[in-house]
Amino acid sequence: MIVPRWEWRTFGEHFGDAEDRIAALTPESVKESDELYLLTPVSGETVKVRDGLLDVKHLERVNEDGLEQWKPVLKEGFPLSSEAVSLALQALGVSATPARSVSTVDDLVRLSAELVAVPVRKRRVHYTLSGCMAELTDVQAEDRATRTIAVESEDPVRVIAAVRELGLGARPNVSFPRGLKTLLGVGAHRYAVIDVGTNSVKVHVGERRADASWSTIVDRAEVTRLGEGLDESGSLQPEPMERTTTAIASMAEEAKRDSVEAIAAVGTAGLRLAKNSADFVAAVQERCGVEIEVISGEEEGRLAYLAATSGLELGQGPLVVFDTGGGSSQFTFGRGKDIDERFSVNVGAARFTEHYGLDGAVSEETLAAAFEAIAGDLARLDGRPTPDALVGMGGAVTNLAAVKHRLTAYDADVVQGTVLDLDEIDRQIELYRTSSADERRRIVGLQPGRADVILAGACIVRTVIAKLGLEAATVSDRGLRHGLLLERFGA
Repeated sequence: MIVPRWEWRTFGEHFGDAEDRIAALTPESVKESDELYLLTPVSGETVKVRDGLLDVKHLERVNEDGLEQWKPVLKEGFPLSSEAVSLALQALGVSATPARSVSTVDDLVRLSAELVAVPVRKRRVHYTLSGCMAELTDVQAEDRATRTIAVESEDPVRVIAAVRELGLGARPNVSFPRGLKTLLGVGAHRYAVIDVGTNSVKVHVGERRADASWSTIVDRAEVTRLGEGLDESGSLQPEPMERTTTAIASMAEEAKRDSVEAIAAVGTAGLRLAKNSADFVAAVQERCGVEIEVISGEEEGRLAYLAATSGLELGQGPLVVFDTGGGSSQFTFGRGKDIDERFSVNVGAARFTEHYGLDGAVSEETLAAAFEAIAGDLARLDGRPTPDALVGMGGAVTNLAAVKHRLTAYDADVVQGTVLDLDEIDRQIELYRTSSADERRRIVGLQPGRADVILAGACIVRTVIAKLGLEAATVSDRGLRHGLLLERFGA
């Protein structure tokens, strides 16, 4: 009986401390082989020819740790039977009418224009590690070279233990066909970005196709309120840090299950301002291997501008893009794709919510005082020429759009490009001003986790529009995380 094995693999030129750990092991065998991998842009199954046999492995499932369980389903010599040809084509995800039999590999490849046959030379050194088979392989494919470490066993717990013993737990699991396609530039590639904000953490997993276009695999946010208590103490507090670390670890695991090739993570205003942000960054890295880069407000604005101009038709005239979050707001001024100026101000919904008690119903006088303070902190916008277009992004802006459309389930395609005018924003401000947090949570379109900060956020958005002499702003659902994805993982 064939028992499926759990596998983990990573690719790279160097593996850090894992090199020393492997060097301390005793090699059990060294094998060299010439193989022929059959690849298509769409399939991730393993189909190869070695020692004259067609070898097909099927991916049975992926567990919560991102391990892949592979089962051998075919090993047959040439000429291939029609059943073997059908099984191979199905595994490769191509539609072709199989011949009754196939005599050679070339005959098999000719059945579909999508098929590519890649000669691969391997030098494999086998070890035993934590009860698992471990393999260090030098790979030569066409004119490209790489190395890979693999660990496999029938027991997934042992595989995870071995990977951690090597110190490689932070790396994503990449199957050999996917790693080979990445090396050769064949097919699609998945990447993840995590945006650690003052009020929420957002994760986006995008798939870049061979034509450089992107599709969304995952895009979600979790309200963790990392900046809770930051304004008073100047430091991140233990409970918000733990909530946020847990959320990031969960997102990283989700990204690994989606087979991403790399994860990029950035921190914004809360981490820029906190005295103990380095402690938080270290805790996250120790917990899940994700390294957070704390970026400047100017860099945050630039990435937001990149996201907005890539996702909306905005013309070539004067443009302002603003991104308002829990701890700060970023402004970028430009024309078309070109940036003229960018800056960040410490104007965020979390701080004003805490200072003026805007998480529930408030008097008109309290609201007026909050508006006055927001206007004062946004004085850098005063006296500027009115732009041709104003684009807003961030949780406050997208929630205002979702409430306008009464979305029972968030729909990024509906929110993207929504026009928010002052009348609609004023209507919502009055609705939130006269509602408790529990009452706000029942408003159709408003994310429950945003109920406490939405009033402050709406006031910031309104003030920005008015100060720039406009009556409305266009909403971009594509924010910092989308700009980061394009910046780090574009073609």
